[in-house]
Amino acid sequence: MIRISQLKLPVGHTTEALEKKICQQLKIKKEELSSWQIVRRSLDARKKPDLKFVYVIDVDTPKERKILHRVQKVNDKDIMLTKRTEYQFPTGGSEKLQQPPVVIGSGPAGLFCAWMLAKAGLRPVVYERGEKAAERKKTVDQYWKDGILDPNSNVQFGEGGAGTFSDGKLNTLVKDPVGRHRKVLEIFVQGGAPEHILYEQKPHLGTDQLIGIVTSLREQIEQMGGSFCFTKKVTDLDIRDGKICRIQLNDSEWVETQVCIAAIGHSARDTFQMLKKHGIAMEAKSFAVGVRIEHPQEMINRSQYGRPEVKELGAANYKLTHQLKNGRGIYSFCMCPGGYVVDASSEKGYLAVNGMSYQARDSRNANSAMIVTVSPQDYVTYGMDYLQRMGEDALAATLDQNPLAGMYFQRYLEQKAYQMHEGKIPVQTYGDFHDKKETKAFGDVEPCIRGRYAMSNLREIFPNFLAESLDLGIAACGRKIHGFDRPDAVLSGVESRTSSPVRIPRNEQMEGNIEGFYPCGEGAGYAGGITSAAMDGLRVAEAVCKKYCI
Repeated sequence: MIRISQLKLPVGHTTEALEKKICQQLKIKKEELSSWQIVRRSLDARKKPDLKFVYVIDVDTPKERKILHRVQKVNDKDIMLTKRTEYQFPTGGSEKLQQPPVVIGSGPAGLFCAWMLAKAGLRPVVYERGEKAAERKKTVDQYWKDGILDPNSNVQFGEGGAGTFSDGKLNTLVKDPVGRHRKVLEIFVQGGAPEHILYEQKPHLGTDQLIGIVTSLREQIEQMGGSFCFTKKVTDLDIRDGKICRIQLNDSEWVETQVCIAAIGHSARDTFQMLKKHGIAMEAKSFAVGVRIEHPQEMINRSQYGRPEVKELGAANYKLTHQLKNGRGIYSFCMCPGGYVVDASSEKGYLAVNGMSYQARDSRNANSAMIVTVSPQDYVTYGMDYLQRMGEDALAATLDQNPLAGMYFQRYLEQKAYQMHEGKIPVQTYGDFHDKKETKAFGDVEPCIRGRYAMSNLREIFPNFLAESLDLGIAACGRKIHGFDRPDAVLSGVESRTSSPVRIPRNEQMEGNIEGFYPCGEGAGYAGGITSAAMDGLRVAEAVCKKYCI
């Protein structure tokens, strides 16, 4: 098979034009082109508004040997022989499973782990504290309307995990020499995702598509012998002689198991506390916190495309990062073109925001998180403040050794955000944030928010080092995207669920310090988004199947 790289065509070209370009590059006739496949498509916008697609194409042709001989002569590095890496799932192990493997959580990590286990014939049982996707959507929509939170079924918990109410990005920075990324995308396509996600540089699905896709994947797992139990929260573990023996559901029912895969997500704080109580090894880890920022989507399109709209490309995205003189890093995260800011709370009395887009990405605003890196040495102080306010002086005294210090820091910020307006999302224009005053009126940018909100002064939430870093960082990004620091850009807070505040260490066999206990996905500290979490689900499924058989 021959691979062509750096094949460029104007945005809006036809399939016939692409096929003609392939033949021109290889210097072959159309009838000599047996088959071809797009491996990757990206956008070259360096000479905007002259936009071009850049392709990597794999080609089968009977002229392969002649073509390779010619390109070697002229040293054409954009045409080469290739062999595609096919994902290989391991054959079964030798240790007999007495009970089906248990998967805690049906987010991307748990769902894809269960899919592979079911495919291998291990008949996994998935326990999910929240509702099925369709029912969960109704619950979330009602919460955004009336503010009455279900702590077990919300933007964070329920079928599909936190990624279901997001932009649905499927790109990843994880290195992938064995083909897990491609396998994850192929499974998504089997669940109903469009095939172009297999080759787009930055594929996305949107929350409206994800709800149907995760439902389809669950049905596939059930057809392969797996099963799901919804509104079943894992509340305790039974560990004997260093091995997992049972899990408890809803504080009452016990289920025996040799294999417990903990794909609990980054917001399962009560579960983190339960695991710590049982001596499951955990470590505090660095993460990032900040705000959501909204701009007119047309402004972002002009910056990225040189035009107010490009039908073939849809709403433009961006990625920004800046190193501040104070040593902090600030960067954009989970950018949602044509999206909405959403109330993503999961605990009563605490408020967190996130971003979400539908497949069409057709809201009037673009939004992204602008977040600042924080480390254990930062959040211990504020975690102590939170615990002392909650009357937990003994915990505060030992917080510097507590792996949940980051979780308490998140709660410190989220509690302050909640208390500002009794649970309404506090919003503020960037100009007022810079001037350290409460917002009284919006400018040309009107918020696109799912959930109740109120004008506010976000500086009252953040420690000074965070507020100043956000102010300086947004101003710096205004030198990278014209208008990014416009005074009427709308900020919302608090963005605190960017990643897990803990890591649960595991060995080469993917087990934690308890035999049969497999930390998995974003909640365990091994992923950062839908695709990387799904890939980690595959990785853990491989480990289980290398060891066990039925």
